[in-house]
Amino acid sequence: GIQIRVLDVTKKEQIENLAKEIEKIDVLCNVAGFVHHGTILECEEQDWNFTMNLNVHSMYLMIRTFLPKMLKQKSGNIINMSSVASSIKGVVNRCVYSTSKAAVIGLTKSVAADFIEEGIRCNCICPGTVDTPSLRERIQARPNPEQALKDFLDRQKTGRMANAEEVAHLFVYLASDESAYMTGNELIIDGGWSL
Repeated sequence: GIQIRVLDVTKKEQIENLAKEIEKIDVLCNVAGFVHHGTILECEEQDWNFTMNLNVHSMYLMIRTFLPKMLKQKSGNIINMSSVASSIKGVVNRCVYSTSKAAVIGLTKSVAADFIEEGIRCNCICPGTVDTPSLRERIQARPNPEQALKDFLDRQKTGRMANAEEVAHLFVYLASDESAYMTGNELIIDGGWSL
């Protein structure tokens, strides 16, 4: 029963066209994102704009488009992908990424507060370092990939990175009725990195 649609979540028209095809929506997960490497001095204006557009503005567009459907049915559940690299923890060489993910936490809490009485929940998940193809690509792009991998592992108190399935389980929990009393939270899954 799974249906797959492909769209650019930074394009309002594509999102609105998708919304026309969907009559009812119970859970909206906003997970598209980009990780820029560098300090503020290494972040050009185009890097800043691209990151904020993809990591934050796309969530604004998706929520603004699908929230009215949720309000009409008097129920809905929004789950946003944030990060420990945000307002939770300062991380070197993650200036615009951390800024964008801090904005996601603020967006989540705002939506949760504004629509709690209408039956809408909104939470965000804040992972630490997750072993994904994207991370492996970023590691390989560093001047010394072996050292870059070692640096990532050294900062993990558990001695390993999370895997995507561990984070997915938290999404499933938040999407389920078992978490019905949770809204406006940032849920940290980082193996103790933020301690």
